[in-house]
Amino acid sequence: MEGGSNDFPGDLLRAVLQRLPPPDLARAACVCRLWRGVASDRAVLEAAFASPWGVRRVVGEPETRAFWRAASLARFALSHTVRRGDTVPGIALKYSIQVTDIKRFNNMMSDHGIYSRERLLIPISNPEILQGSTCYIEMDYNARREVAVFYPQGRPSGKAESSTNTAAAERRSRRILESVKRSLHTDDGTAAYYLSVTDGDPRAAMMEYSEDLRWERQQTGH
Repeated sequence: MEGGSNDFPGDLLRAVLQRLPPPDLARAACVCRLWRGVASDRAVLEAAFASPWGVRRVVGEPETRAFWRAASLARFALSHTVRRGDTVPGIALKYSIQVTDIKRFNNMMSDHGIYSRERLLIPISNPEILQGSTCYIEMDYNARREVAVFYPQGRPSGKAESSTNTAAAERRSRRILESVKRSLHTDDGTAAYYLSVTDGDPRAAMMEYSEDLRWERQQTGH
């Protein structure tokens, strides 16, 4: 057989791969370097994740790429703002789901947990509501997992959006800190100090640390 996997035109390969379900996309990434590069592209991952449910767009970056590989309906949720007088049974009735599903999804031990929440994440029971929607990747700190959240009002409130952006910034800062810590073979405090004196620039932080280490060795005669 003549030709090979590299003979696909780039645009055609992208069009084919982004139509694959996530498990098949992961397998396609093992074919060759070219396919792995295309299969790892953010737009291709998003299309494979969103297209089974008709989601128009997914906003935000997950903490790990593993998020994209589990494109089940359980990865999606609807955001419900808790208002005065809301009850878990009433919310369950509104969205035609079970009370136990809401409590399990939000890691609530009892119905009283609603009083400490500003919002609840509602499991999607009817995937048709996701058709043409925009979903936002958010960390659900109550259940310790990332979820693609659909807002019926169209987009997150300013507070929710700010919280999402803050969480994303914190994840980026933590990844940079871990990278610098590994490179310097040092602890969190030392890595954080050198990042702080170099305005968060990892390369400058490592150079600054190396300079200080060289100076210390000169002083001690080593």
